[in-house]
Amino acid sequence: MEEKQTKSLGKRIGTGIIVVCAVLFALFFFYTEHYYHADAEARAALQSGGGVTVNQAALGYLFDGPGTEDLLIFYPGAKVEETAYAPMLRKLAEEGMDVYLVAMPQRLAFFGIQRATEVFTEKLADANDYTVWTQARERYEHFYIGGHSLGGAMAARYAAEHPDKLEGLLLLAAYADREVPEALGLLSIYGSEDGVLNRGKYEENKTNFPANYQEIEIAGGNHAQFGNYGTQKGDGTASISAQEQQKATVDAILSFWEAE
Repeated sequence: MEEKQTKSLGKRIGTGIIVVCAVLFALFFFYTEHYYHADAEARAALQSGGGVTVNQAALGYLFDGPGTEDLLIFYPGAKVEETAYAPMLRKLAEEGMDVYLVAMPQRLAFFGIQRATEVFTEKLADANDYTVWTQARERYEHFYIGGHSLGGAMAARYAAEHPDKLEGLLLLAAYADREVPEALGLLSIYGSEDGVLNRGKYEENKTNFPANYQEIEIAGGNHAQFGNYGTQKGDGTASISAQEQQKATVDAILSFWEAE
């Protein structure tokens, strides 16, 4: 009798664990599938033209402009469709800094911190994509990494672990919770009306910045307007347009790394 009760209890516990896991999985799936979508302007920016070729690859998109030396690997913000950043990144490519926009698992950079390494060593299933990327990759001399919000924080973790692969780190409305090596240049940009960035943690973690970092506050900018995905919950109201905020960001990025 006691043995039967033990087996019955074990089955109930096992069933309970399976039910809990199923519920947690369903909640996680529900959470990640409700995300911010790229708008029409962002989708249009994925079309090649105007001196920029946009190639879709296994890990995201390559914005290939007239530049031949510099590549930025970009991690998107949490629960944001990666293509929402196409307008800003396309502008960077137009001005000479090519960009590899990385698509993240479940749109959460936390699960794809090492994707930059995959970009460096990428072997694509599609032969045409493989040729496009490997030929482009071989010509770059300077590699940078950056991202927006959670994407920026995870890019900072990658930079802290792999400074030998990079020359600089770009943070858009993000902070570094790991010490960034002094050898890397760091540019931090945020909007004055940002209601999402945790300013307390940002200030606290500035001790992780290298001595030669540069910080820029965009007057009138907010959190969401680094991308084109609409209004973000908890964000402040911007007093400038997304186009103005993104132009200021592009100008700051180019100016910083030209001076490095």
